[in-house]
Amino acid sequence: MEDAPMPDDKIFKDILTMKMPFGKYRDTPLQKLPVNYLEWFARKGFPKGYIGVLLQALYEIRINGIPLSGDVKY
Repeated sequence: MEDAPMPDDKIFKDILTMKMPFGKYRDTPLQKLPVNYLEWFARKGFPKGYIGVLLQALYEIRINGIPLSGDVKY
């Protein structure tokens, strides 16, 4: 059985520090986006590019009940 890939610390750091660049929640820190907004993206499709990677990762974190903390060293 193949081991699961290790999470990328940069993704966690960026989720904790970046703001939403567009839309209804423009300038809202990603970690503060409501789960229903992330669920909407899950239904409609995540944006292309790195912001889509971050939003999809945040969605997975939220639906799996993984707490976001400041444990990531910047």
